[in-house]
Amino acid sequence: MKIAAKVVNSLNTHQVQLETNGNINEINIPGRSSGFGSSANGGELLFLSLATCFCNDIYREAAKMNITVTKVEVEASGEFAAEGEPGYNINYKVKLEGDAPQSKLDELIAHTDKVAEIHNTLRQGVSVTLNPSK
Repeated sequence: MKIAAKVVNSLNTHQVQLETNGNINEINIPGRSSGFGSSANGGELLFLSLATCFCNDIYREAAKMNITVTKVEVEASGEFAAEGEPGYNINYKVKLEGDAPQSKLDELIAHTDKVAEIHNTLRQGVSVTLNPSK
């Protein structure tokens, strides 16, 4: 699965485009009030990525376990100390409602934590490469 994100920003213009296997979606994230940049910062979007991944994966894994999930709430957070330094103290919590006993929902949460791709990507660490502009 090939996934990409693109930001195009200029004075009073901020466009965000997401793509998975050729399927393109645009999301509305306003620009900064100064006119340049995004009103959302990278850390917020990183933690949104964790929360979104877990949310989507919980439904996928629930279906495999024949559990109907009716509500998912995921809150991801972390800290950044100074410019240029990596984040730390990254964690998340989950509230889940569904048609299974709480023990089964807890089992589903624990299982999903092990297979969530974004979580596993951050846990193992990956290289990030700057490609030359075309």
